[in-house]
Amino acid sequence: MTEASTACKRLQGKVVIITGGASGIGEGTARLFADHGTRVVVIADIQDELGQSVASSIGLHRCRYIHCDVTDEEQVKSLVDQTVQDYGQLDVMFSNAGILSSSDQTVLELSLSSLDRLFAVNVRGMAICVKHAARAMVDGGVKGCIVCTASVTASIGTIKHTDYVMSKHAVLGLVRSASRQLGEHGIRVNCVSPSALATPLIVEAFQMDGEGIEKAFEPFTTLKGVGFKVNNVADAVLFLASDESAFVTGHNLVVDGGFRPY
Repeated sequence: MTEASTACKRLQGKVVIITGGASGIGEGTARLFADHGTRVVVIADIQDELGQSVASSIGLHRCRYIHCDVTDEEQVKSLVDQTVQDYGQLDVMFSNAGILSSSDQTVLELSLSSLDRLFAVNVRGMAICVKHAARAMVDGGVKGCIVCTASVTASIGTIKHTDYVMSKHAVLGLVRSASRQLGEHGIRVNCVSPSALATPLIVEAFQMDGEGIEKAFEPFTTLKGVGFKVNNVADAVLFLASDESAFVTGHNLVVDGGFRPY
């Protein structure tokens, strides 16, 4: 992801919030967005040291870090309010924070306490971010856009990780409903659905390095000879956040290389 030329900067002057922006897809998207001319990218995360480091490496003149736990509505509201207060408006919300299942979570052995913890981030947190970003855009008269991170599992069932699959189906339902409700305000709502790639979250969960993750999932993709990288997802989010998708809303942009798990 090299710095875009002035002529092709697709987010010139935009004010952006990215939750889960300290690593993985969020970090990659923050770097890409900054290179495409954003006024500021606000990274929101609970990984304070890492978030500060990413913001500093991008440049504190165009990126800042704010601690935010998306399961806490007051923290999300404060994040959005502070961003609008400091920069005048909110143009783009990339609601990206999410976690994985803590166990295999099959239906027959479903731990509801584990499900509740996962839903607090993946569903409740996502809804809170969409709610407060939308309110800021409506109140500010901004025809902005909201992009959520769903998953290829938002469209299929799986043999395990039931709570995670349920949560990503919920994200898709949120996007479809919010896009209909916010369209009258000129606000677009879409989601991006990647298959598995070597983010720090997945590397830790599978106890493999990046190359190992790619090799493990390559047999399930129809597109061969193309390694799946964070920048592939970031490019898709950039499209959804930019004027190139000005007439796209309620859309689930799947980035999976033709993923077919069965």
